Amino acid sequence: MDNHKIKHLEFIQNVISRMNSNSFLIKGWSITLISALFALAAKDANINYVLVAYIVIPVFWVIDGFFISTERKFRDLYKTVAVKQESNIDFSMDTTQHEEGNSWICGVFSWTLIPFYLISISSTLIIMFLIR
Repeated sequence: MDNHKIKHLEFIQNVISRMNSNSFLIKGWSITLISALFALAAKDANINYVLVAYIVIPVFWVIDGFFISTERKFRDLYKTVAVKQESNIDFSMDTTQHEEGNSWICGVFSWTLIPFYLISISSTLIIMFLIR
């Protein structure tokens, strides 16, 4: 591989790493916020705190889906650039040609997010009934 191609792939890989890191942070914030809501609910015996989790979980799920879908688009762009000839390297970061199968909805319902957020919702249900 030549210098331009390597540099372009590095740019793309940096975006992929950022999206992955953002997804990880969103999951961490989700758990932290839900745990805090559980602690408040248990302390005050107030079920309303747990009900807020039913707003928090879907919001974080959708945001996480965005990061997953964006990461997938850049992974596809990486594959495309990896097979290009050096003379065709234009340093484009445009992922519009990689939209198919990588929509935000596909990201939200990906197999990497469904178990995490379904477990979060299930545990919220269980905690809600235990607090009552």
